[in-house]
Amino acid sequence: MKFKLGIIALVGILAASINAFSQDLNFHIYLCIGQSNMEGAARAELQDSTVNPRFQVMEAVNCDNLGRKMGNWYPAIPPLCRCKTNLGPTDYFGRTMVANLPDKVKVGVIVVAIGGCKIELFDKDNYASYAETAPVWMKGMIKEYDGNPYGRLVEMAKLAQKDGVIKGILLHQGESNPNDSLWTRKVKGVYDNLMKDLNLEPKNVPLLAGETVNADQQGVCASMNAIIATLPQTLPNSYVISSAGCVDGPDNLHFSTAGYRELGKRYAEKMLLLLGYKISATE
Repeated sequence: MKFKLGIIALVGILAASINAFSQDLNFHIYLCIGQSNMEGAARAELQDSTVNPRFQVMEAVNCDNLGRKMGNWYPAIPPLCRCKTNLGPTDYFGRTMVANLPDKVKVGVIVVAIGGCKIELFDKDNYASYAETAPVWMKGMIKEYDGNPYGRLVEMAKLAQKDGVIKGILLHQGESNPNDSLWTRKVKGVYDNLMKDLNLEPKNVPLLAGETVNADQQGVCASMNAIIATLPQTLPNSYVISSAGCVDGPDNLHFSTAGYRELGKRYAEKMLLLLGYKISATE
């Protein structure tokens, strides 16, 4: 009997060792959430059509038009969100990261974002009531995540954790929560749920929150930046990424292609500093 128990214990240890070995500690993964500016609202250009293979995206929906299947990794050529979105800040976040990290390090992103949504859509306990009242055009996007964007993000993140290590969370949201004094608490609620559901240690997983289009670009939601600036007071391991000087598009709500590239680089610059690196190359 003791011999059998010993064999069982040995098999368990070996299985755990194999699982641990399959996880690449040099594969850094980032979860990216928000609304349309995180989706990407600017057309990619020719220079964006190639990417370092060390920068990967896990597709969070099935995209037949791109030849991508949900839950698989692909070279991070835009679009990185759903099948027909555009270039966003995540593109040049990842490109800048791999350009400045050691060659042995890969970077992967999972982007789950819904244009026009409030932060409430990522509230795991109350998302359904918000989704029910969403406009028809938004419901179609929500449906692509089986009605639960937060749930899809967690599902994909758990798959990704078999391959690498979650190093941070990128957020770009706020345009749909203007003057919401509770926004920082709502963001903290989403963050806390992710830490719990993915068994992450908060001190090791910073959240980087980008500003909306800045007042220097006549941003129509620039007033929200005053609230975003207070996020570190509610969520200690969070950092605000300035949008000052990031060129916007004609609607003064979304960034231009150049603006997204610059904002993405700024996300990367902050993350690199948190990892102990200095930015020396842009791509």
